[in-house]
Amino acid sequence: MSSETRRATIVDLARADGLANVDALATRFGVSASTIRRDLAALTTEGRIARTYGGAIALGEHGEPTLRQRTGEAHAAKASIARWAAAQVADGDTVLLDVGSTVGALATALRGARGLTVVTASLTVIEELTDADGVTVECLGGRLRPVSQGFLGPLTEAALERVSADAVFLGTDGISPDGEVCEADLQQVRLKELMARRADRVHVLAHGAKVGARPFHAWVRLPLPWTLVTDATAPAEHVEALRERGIEVVVVSR
Repeated sequence: MSSETRRATIVDLARADGLANVDALATRFGVSASTIRRDLAALTTEGRIARTYGGAIALGEHGEPTLRQRTGEAHAAKASIARWAAAQVADGDTVLLDVGSTVGALATALRGARGLTVVTASLTVIEELTDADGVTVECLGGRLRPVSQGFLGPLTEAALERVSADAVFLGTDGISPDGEVCEADLQQVRLKELMARRADRVHVLAHGAKVGARPFHAWVRLPLPWTLVTDATAPAEHVEALRERGIEVVVVSR
C-alpha cells in the first residue's frame, strides 16, 4: 500500500471512529509506529487531522473536531481531571460549566452533589445533570453551535450578566506557552472571558496534549489568578513557563 493510500485510509478511519490510535493503526497497516507518526504529521500539516496524545482526530468541515470525536480522546486523563475538579466544589456552591468533553466529564462527577447550582450553556452538561436530584441546572440559551454542542451569542451573554458563581470550569482547544486560551470560534472565547469575570475562582481543564498547543486562531488571555488543571503528559517546559507567568498549574495523577 502506498503512503498516499494509507494516509487517506487513516483519515477515513478517524472520521468513522472519532479517534485514530497510533498503535492500532500500525497493527492494521503492518508498519512501524514511527511510520504512522510520520503519516499523522503529514496529515496534520495538510490540515486533514489534528494530533492528539497517542493518535489523531479527523477535522470537520470547519477544521474543528466535533464533541463526539473529542469524547473518545484521552479518556483516562479527562476522568482524572474531572475528579480533581469535582473535589473543589462544595455542596451549596454555584458553579459555571463551559462546553467541552472534559467539562462534560466533570458534570458526570458532580451528579452526587447536594444543593449545587450549575449554570451552563452546554447541552452535554444539561443532559448529564437533568435527573441529578441534588443539582439545580440553570440554562444559558442562545444560538446553538452544533460542533461544540453549546449555546453562544448575544442572548447567552445577556443571561450570563445576571449570574455570579463561586467557581467556573472552562474547557479549551489549547493553552499557549504564554498562557492564552485557544478556541476555534471568536464568540466562544468571548464567552469564556465573560464566564471568568462572573466567578470567584477560575479553572481551565485541559489534558496534556493541549498544553502548548496552538490549533486555532481565536484566543483570550484570562486575568490572573486562574488555575490550569492538566495531567502528567503535559510537556514539563510548558508547565514551567505557565507557572513563571503566575498561572497555578495542577498536574493530576491517574
